[in-house]
Amino acid sequence: MAARGRAGHLGLALNEALDRFAALEPQQAELVKLRYFVGLKIEEAAEILGISPATAKRWWTYARAWLYEVIQKGADGRRP
Repeated sequence: MAARGRAGHLGLALNEALDRFAALEPQQAELVKLRYFVGLKIEEAAEILGISPATAKRWWTYARAWLYEVIQKGADGRRP
């Protein structure tokens, strides 16, 4: 039961962080959705977004770091 609670919290935190990221970087957030939720490879997502795979890799790296930082800090801006 505790593991489900942590997983649910992480899912909620990811969703909230992704919403914030989408407000700042909508195309990069779309890449995250295609990779994380749809399961596409970098090359597949790049083709859909009309960008090069190299650009998609840079965006993916940046998005992961940004989302990780926001989730680690928590909703109130402090680390949990």
